Amino acid sequence: MVDTPASQPIPHPRRPMIAVCGSSAEDALSNTLAEEVGRLLATHGETVICGGGPGVMAAACRGALSAGGVTVGIMAGDTTVDANPYVQIAVATGMSHARNAIIVQSADVVIAVGGAYGTLSEIALARACGRPVIGLETWVLNDPRHPDTLILATTPAEAVERALRLAEQAR
Repeated sequence: MVDTPASQPIPHPRRPMIAVCGSSAEDALSNTLAEEVGRLLATHGETVICGGGPGVMAAACRGALSAGGVTVGIMAGDTTVDANPYVQIAVATGMSHARNAIIVQSADVVIAVGGAYGTLSEIALARACGRPVIGLETWVLNDPRHPDTLILATTPAEAVERALRLAEQAR
């Protein structure tokens, strides 16, 4: 418990979490973008949460650690041995792709970078549970019935700036 005078509000005890979702495949462009996203999030005090694996997930965690950030990996398997070396907090779920629901439900905002079908599922799950999704070089979803599915960004800085604004609104 924080000891503060009654007239001062107690600061919010939880660090904000932003999910960075993307492919586990090694893709130079996606990994470069994700690493910069992770670094920028950490410089703003955000915690990076992801699937804890290679590719975009490792790049985002690497970027966050380089800026002194905190990284969380929600693992698909039933152990944490496969966590990328940049994950500080690894959570084993034994849930395979179903762990994507835990990732997006735990995040204030989701940033999708590149990605394959797992990323598409994270985008859909995030929107189904009311989490905003920023898209950076990811799936093109242009259903006029759902114009708010993705908020597009063209640079890591723009993606992070939009995510920070949305995370603040959610608090």
